[in-house]
Amino acid sequence: MSYIPVTPEQQREMLLKCGVSSIEELFKDIPAQLVPAEFSLPKGLSELEAVAKLEKLASQNNSKMISFLGAGFYDHFIPAAVDALISRSEFYTAYTPYQSEISQGTLQAIYEYQSHICRLTGMDISNASLYDGGTAVFEACQMAISATGRRRIIVDKGVNPIYRKMLRTHIANLNVELIEHNVFSDGSLSRIALKEIISENVAAAVLQNPNFFGIIDDHSDIVVECKKYGVIAIQAVYPIALSLLKSPAEQGFDIAIGEGQSLGIPLSFGGPYLGFIGARKELARKMPGRIAAKTEDKNGNEGFVLSLQAREQHIRREKATSNICSNEALCALRAHIYLSLMGKEGMKSAASLCHSKAMYCRRRIGSIEQVNMTDSRMFNEFIIELPINAGECAKLMLERGFIAGLPLSQYYKGEIGPNSKGENSADNLLLVTVTEKRTKQQIDDFVKNLEEVICR
Repeated sequence: MSYIPVTPEQQREMLLKCGVSSIEELFKDIPAQLVPAEFSLPKGLSELEAVAKLEKLASQNNSKMISFLGAGFYDHFIPAAVDALISRSEFYTAYTPYQSEISQGTLQAIYEYQSHICRLTGMDISNASLYDGGTAVFEACQMAISATGRRRIIVDKGVNPIYRKMLRTHIANLNVELIEHNVFSDGSLSRIALKEIISENVAAAVLQNPNFFGIIDDHSDIVVECKKYGVIAIQAVYPIALSLLKSPAEQGFDIAIGEGQSLGIPLSFGGPYLGFIGARKELARKMPGRIAAKTEDKNGNEGFVLSLQAREQHIRREKATSNICSNEALCALRAHIYLSLMGKEGMKSAASLCHSKAMYCRRRIGSIEQVNMTDSRMFNEFIIELPINAGECAKLMLERGFIAGLPLSQYYKGEIGPNSKGENSADNLLLVTVTEKRTKQQIDDFVKNLEEVICR
């Protein structure tokens, strides 16, 4: 980011233009109780000093940790070509391509990204991406509410708890009833109980496959029940797993959503991430944000434009699909490049490696006498029950260079675990994730250290 210094003379000139004599007078309308006593800013540094300080801070990061953490955000291999292409200057400033005549490259990239999402999910249409997976859940629910005129949403507790928390936040001031459906103690879907609450008063049912606990399921029977009552069926998916699993469209879902971070976007401190959404063509006009389309000009030349712009800038505000119409364009471009580089067979290969390595890791951990295992219908994540507190175990494993997984008690209390009637039944449960980046040696070392920690 460019730094533009302001001299005292320039500051006086700006204050004069504003009609005030001092900085204090400029901000006098701020109530006294809201004004900070002091800013405590340190003295300025030279460029050389600033670089040295930042390098010292950066050196405190431990970038050598071996990660077995997932829970919606994954450490996948990213081909070097992704960074090389995304770093080209043509992509730096492209944002909202309203002037199609000068935005053909960006529009084509968006169109091709949408095509990738449609192929992955089996859906008819996709938009030009959203902020993240949690935003996509809310937007899908908004589509269902608009399409059905109903105000009740059912969300299975096997859906990522971060998504569910975001959904609760988004609807906090809306006239929407949210029913969070409990899972079985092993984390699997309680389908009979779910079918009992699906009715003509429900706008949407939200499920996830694989669910937050890594369990694979076929929700076709739930979708049949939804269609019986005109309920919009929404499935959150893990895009890498879609290379091997039945697609949302094959199961009959109306909308597919998810987090696209695993598609060529590196892990960071909370982002940026990428929300994707696909739907049946009947719901096209309920789709939020922007949709790129391919067309021809009067001379028969191929061209790309924005289509079906049901945003409040283009139509009556009360008819708009959503006012959250910004997206993660560069992240979508990364996903497009990643998917193009990997191709169908590359995606299958990555998914197969994730699954086979996770199965190997699960078998190795299962050989530890004090550890209990849960459902084996998994893609690349599984729950283990430890003889000690999972959070304490994770801390001890950090000291040994491993991010051991996610202690489930951060999000679940009495819902899951062998003693699911108790408030602390999830305290000893750890969600372990294995991607294609983990080697056999790393897995063996992880299991060896895990055994030493829990048997000490």
